[in-house]
Amino acid sequence: MPRVVQPLDTGDPLGPLPQEFAAIMRPELPSLIKEIGMEVTRAYPEYARLLNGPNGKSIRMGVEQSLSSFVDLVAEPTAPTVLRDDMCRRFGRFEAYEGRSMDALQGAYRLGARIALRRAKKVGRSHHFSPTLMLTFADALFAYVDELEALSREGYLEVQAQSDQQGEAMRRRLLHLVLAGRPVPRTAIAELCEQTGWALPEQVTLVAVRTPVGVDPADLPRDALVDLGDPQPHILLPGPLDATRREALDRALTGTRAVIGLTVPTADAADSIRWARRVVELIDSGVVEDLPVVRCEDHLTTLWLLTDPALLDQLAERELAPVAGISATRRERLLETLRIWLETRGTAAQMGELLDVHPQTVRYRMRGLEGIFGDQLTDPEARFATEAVLRALRLRTRTAQPLS
Repeated sequence: MPRVVQPLDTGDPLGPLPQEFAAIMRPELPSLIKEIGMEVTRAYPEYARLLNGPNGKSIRMGVEQSLSSFVDLVAEPTAPTVLRDDMCRRFGRFEAYEGRSMDALQGAYRLGARIALRRAKKVGRSHHFSPTLMLTFADALFAYVDELEALSREGYLEVQAQSDQQGEAMRRRLLHLVLAGRPVPRTAIAELCEQTGWALPEQVTLVAVRTPVGVDPADLPRDALVDLGDPQPHILLPGPLDATRREALDRALTGTRAVIGLTVPTADAADSIRWARRVVELIDSGVVEDLPVVRCEDHLTTLWLLTDPALLDQLAERELAPVAGISATRRERLLETLRIWLETRGTAAQMGELLDVHPQTVRYRMRGLEGIFGDQLTDPEARFATEAVLRALRLRTRTAQPLS
């Protein structure tokens, strides 16, 4: 009568399986491997194709190594598992290369464990294994399968990380080409679009992200192109910023300040980010109010008037030349009166309220301005230029820069 094998308290990592258990299971391995192969390929037809392909031998060796290693560890808990670990990681990498999830591989591992447990029960009856030993074997077996899955997941995630890094690099390259504008051959953009699966839109909206950057790209729409590592971080969103995209952008920007550029044809994407970055500068200099999210479309006139500071200086010198020789205090009062008049065309009383002076003072100043500027106040083009200069200079006084 076969001896009853009782569990021993060996303290090995697989559980208290007696070492003689390995000697009983080892002769079962060849037929067990064959049975597991048949059952797995029946349940997962994609593996049948692989086993019959050029990598079939390596796959069989991997399965054999995984099962043999379990028995080896029962016989000697300190037995090396380098080959097994490498094969499991390879399995995970292969699944990632094939574009599959880990579900099929995990299912195959667990199916193999169930078949091994079924075989152990059969062997156990002939050897009169105790119920406690069978429970210990089951615990050890499924703990071992968890270990195999973890190793395979390491390989799988390794490939995914490399793929994600390559994909992100290509998408950043695509973003840079789109922002480079028309000199870039469209074939180069089309090739990257094909490689990344990004559909070239007719319109785009650019977003300038202000530092410190706390954007979570996972909250952005999947078709967004992002470069948060640039010294001037930015995001490209295909199409107009509708309610859904604005909601996603707000989530991604939680705790981060940004300026939303204008929606423009894709060929003009560089203009959208240029305007957004100019608004960032105007915020930093105090011209535009500092809010969590600022829209360029709310500050178009300011953008236009302050686009070229050097040109504004030249225009101011020309348009305000008639008052250049007047003392600074009087010049400032006259130009403020002129600005109010150009903006409101109000009466002396109305202008007096805005300037906080008596209406008679307004009339006096206006007579002086008419004498100083002459036809410049009656000619429509000259009057428009003068008003634009005064508006721009007033905007610029919100900064620390001198007026002119």
